[in-house]
Amino acid sequence: MVKKGKCQDKKNKKKILLIILFLTFLGGVTIYTLNIRHAPEIIAGDFLPDEKETQRINKKKVAKEKVDASQFTLSIYPEAIFNEKTGEGFLHIRNESSNAYPINVKIKIDNTNEIIYETGAIYPGHEITKITLEKKLKVGKYKATADVDIFNPESKKKQGTTQAEMQIIIKE
Repeated sequence: MVKKGKCQDKKNKKKILLIILFLTFLGGVTIYTLNIRHAPEIIAGDFLPDEKETQRINKKKVAKEKVDASQFTLSIYPEAIFNEKTGEGFLHIRNESSNAYPINVKIKIDNTNEIIYETGAIYPGHEITKITLEKKLKVGKYKATADVDIFNPESKKKQGTTQAEMQIIIKE
Protein backbone atom coordinates (compact mmCIF):
# COMPACT_ATOMS: atom_id res chain seq x y z
CA MET A 1 0.00 0.00 0.00
CA VAL A 2 2.85 2.33 0.66
CA LYS A 3 4.02 1.82 -2.92
CA LYS A 4 0.63 2.81 -4.33
CA GLY A 5 0.65 6.01 -2.25
CA LYS A 6 4.15 6.93 -3.44
CA CYS A 7 3.19 6.23 -7.06
CA GLN A 8 0.07 8.32 -6.68
CA ASP A 9 2.10 11.18 -5.13
CA LYS A 10 4.56 11.10 -8.07
CA LYS A 11 1.69 11.21 -10.60
CA ASN A 12 0.06 14.12 -8.75
CA LYS A 13 3.38 16.00 -8.59
CA LYS A 14 3.91 15.44 -12.35
CA LYS A 15 0.39 16.70 -13.10
CA ILE A 16 0.90 19.78 -10.94
CA LEU A 17 4.30 20.42 -12.56
CA LEU A 18 2.81 20.09 -16.06
CA ILE A 19 -0.04 22.44 -15.17
CA ILE A 20 2.43 25.00 -13.76
CA LEU A 21 4.62 24.73 -16.89
CA PHE A 22 1.59 25.10 -19.16
CA LEU A 23 0.33 28.16 -17.24
CA THR A 24 3.82 29.69 -17.30
CA PHE A 25 4.03 29.12 -21.06
CA LEU A 26 0.54 30.57 -21.57
CA GLY A 27 1.44 33.62 -19.44
CA GLY A 28 4.66 34.13 -21.40
CA VAL A 29 2.84 33.99 -24.73
CA THR A 30 0.23 36.45 -23.46
CA ILE A 31 2.84 38.93 -22.21
CA TYR A 32 4.80 38.63 -25.47
CA THR A 33 1.66 39.21 -27.56
CA LEU A 34 0.63 42.26 -25.53
CA ASN A 35 4.11 43.79 -25.75
CA ILE A 36 4.38 43.21 -29.50
CA ARG A 37 1.29 45.30 -30.21
CA HIS A 38 2.12 48.95 -30.71
CA ALA A 39 0.67 52.00 -32.39
CA PRO A 40 1.02 52.03 -36.17
CA GLU A 41 4.16 53.73 -37.36
CA ILE A 42 3.52 57.26 -38.60
CA ILE A 43 5.20 58.01 -41.88
CA ALA A 44 6.49 61.53 -42.43
CA GLY A 45 4.10 62.07 -45.34
CA ASP A 46 1.07 61.42 -43.14
CA PHE A 47 0.99 64.98 -41.80
CA LEU A 48 -0.03 68.06 -43.78
CA PRO A 49 3.04 69.80 -45.25
CA ASP A 50 3.47 73.59 -45.25
CA GLU A 51 1.82 75.77 -47.87
CA LYS A 52 3.92 76.61 -50.96
CA GLU A 53 2.69 78.57 -53.98
CA THR A 54 -1.06 78.84 -53.48
CA GLN A 55 -3.32 81.77 -54.31
CA ARG A 56 -6.73 82.63 -52.90
CA ILE A 57 -9.70 81.98 -55.14
CA ASN A 58 -11.98 84.88 -56.12
CA LYS A 59 -13.93 86.04 -53.01
CA LYS A 60 -17.24 86.47 -54.87
CA LYS A 61 -17.12 82.86 -55.96
CA VAL A 62 -16.27 81.72 -52.43
CA ALA A 63 -19.21 83.60 -50.95
CA LYS A 64 -21.65 81.61 -53.10
CA GLU A 65 -20.42 78.23 -51.90
CA LYS A 66 -21.21 76.58 -48.58
CA VAL A 67 -18.85 74.18 -46.76
CA ASP A 68 -20.10 70.62 -46.39
CA ALA A 69 -17.69 68.36 -44.45
CA SER A 70 -19.15 65.21 -46.01
CA GLN A 71 -18.33 66.34 -49.55
CA PHE A 72 -14.97 66.72 -51.28
CA THR A 73 -14.49 68.29 -54.71
CA LEU A 74 -11.13 68.33 -56.47
CA SER A 75 -10.45 70.48 -59.51
CA ILE A 76 -7.33 69.47 -61.41
CA TYR A 77 -6.67 70.08 -65.08
CA PRO A 78 -5.62 66.74 -66.64
CA GLU A 79 -2.88 68.20 -68.84
CA ALA A 80 0.12 70.27 -67.75
CA ILE A 81 2.71 71.85 -70.04
CA PHE A 82 6.25 72.70 -68.91
CA ASN A 83 9.44 74.18 -70.35
CA GLU A 84 12.30 71.66 -70.58
CA LYS A 85 15.04 74.11 -69.57
CA THR A 86 13.35 75.95 -66.70
CA GLY A 87 10.85 73.33 -65.57
CA GLU A 88 8.27 76.12 -65.30
CA GLY A 89 4.74 75.64 -66.49
CA PHE A 90 1.06 75.65 -65.72
CA LEU A 91 -0.58 73.09 -63.50
CA HIS A 92 -4.06 73.98 -62.35
CA ILE A 93 -5.08 72.46 -58.99
CA ARG A 94 -7.90 73.95 -56.94
CA ASN A 95 -9.13 73.01 -53.47
CA GLU A 96 -12.68 74.31 -53.74
CA SER A 97 -13.86 76.63 -50.99
CA SER A 98 -16.80 74.26 -50.45
CA ASN A 99 -14.33 71.67 -49.10
CA ALA A 100 -13.63 71.39 -45.40
CA TYR A 101 -10.23 69.72 -45.77
CA PRO A 102 -6.75 70.91 -46.79
CA ILE A 103 -4.96 68.77 -49.39
CA ASN A 104 -1.44 67.97 -50.56
CA VAL A 105 -0.88 66.78 -54.14
CA LYS A 106 2.08 64.74 -55.36
CA ILE A 107 2.54 64.41 -59.12
CA LYS A 108 4.39 61.26 -60.12
CA ILE A 109 5.37 59.78 -63.46
CA ASP A 110 3.51 56.47 -63.90
CA ASN A 111 6.25 54.26 -65.35
CA THR A 112 8.94 55.29 -62.82
CA ASN A 113 6.84 56.34 -59.79
CA GLU A 114 9.19 59.34 -59.52
CA ILE A 115 7.61 62.34 -57.79
CA ILE A 116 8.22 65.39 -59.98
CA TYR A 117 6.27 67.91 -57.90
CA GLU A 118 4.61 68.21 -54.50
CA THR A 119 2.26 71.11 -53.84
CA GLY A 120 2.51 71.46 -50.10
CA ALA A 121 -0.66 72.39 -48.24
CA ILE A 122 -3.54 73.71 -50.33
CA TYR A 123 -6.26 74.96 -48.02
CA PRO A 124 -9.91 75.23 -49.03
CA GLY A 125 -10.42 78.29 -51.21
CA HIS A 126 -6.84 78.19 -52.57
CA GLU A 127 -5.39 77.09 -55.90
CA ILE A 128 -2.11 76.51 -57.70
CA THR A 129 -1.64 77.58 -61.31
CA LYS A 130 2.04 78.20 -62.10
CA ILE A 131 4.78 75.92 -60.76
CA THR A 132 8.35 74.78 -61.31
CA LEU A 133 8.93 71.03 -61.46
CA GLU A 134 11.20 69.59 -58.77
CA LYS A 135 12.69 67.06 -61.23
CA LYS A 136 13.90 67.79 -64.76
CA LEU A 137 12.27 65.86 -67.60
CA LYS A 138 13.23 65.54 -71.24
CA VAL A 139 11.00 66.77 -74.08
CA GLY A 140 8.02 64.48 -74.53
CA LYS A 141 4.68 63.38 -73.16
CA TYR A 142 4.44 61.51 -69.87
CA LYS A 143 1.52 59.72 -68.27
CA ALA A 144 1.30 60.78 -64.66
CA THR A 145 -0.85 60.41 -61.56
CA ALA A 146 -1.80 63.08 -59.07
CA ASP A 147 -1.94 61.52 -55.59
CA VAL A 148 -4.21 63.78 -53.56
CA ASP A 149 -3.84 63.38 -49.79
CA ILE A 150 -6.74 64.79 -47.76
CA PHE A 151 -6.00 66.02 -44.22
CA ASN A 152 -7.95 66.76 -41.04
CA PRO A 153 -7.82 70.57 -40.62
CA GLU A 154 -7.34 70.43 -36.82
CA SER A 155 -4.95 67.52 -36.28
CA LYS A 156 -3.20 67.80 -39.68
CA LYS A 157 -3.30 63.98 -39.92
CA LYS A 158 -4.05 62.29 -43.21
CA GLN A 159 -7.72 61.31 -43.57
CA GLY A 160 -7.59 59.67 -47.00
CA THR A 161 -6.18 59.67 -50.50
CA THR A 162 -7.59 59.91 -53.99
CA GLN A 163 -5.94 59.96 -57.42
CA ALA A 164 -6.35 61.67 -60.77
CA GLU A 165 -4.76 60.70 -64.08
CA MET A 166 -2.74 63.37 -65.86
CA GLN A 167 -0.54 63.96 -68.85
CA ILE A 168 2.66 65.96 -68.46
CA ILE A 169 3.97 67.60 -71.63
CA ILE A 170 7.55 68.90 -71.75
CA LYS A 171 8.34 71.34 -74.56
CA GLU A 172 11.59 73.00 -75.65
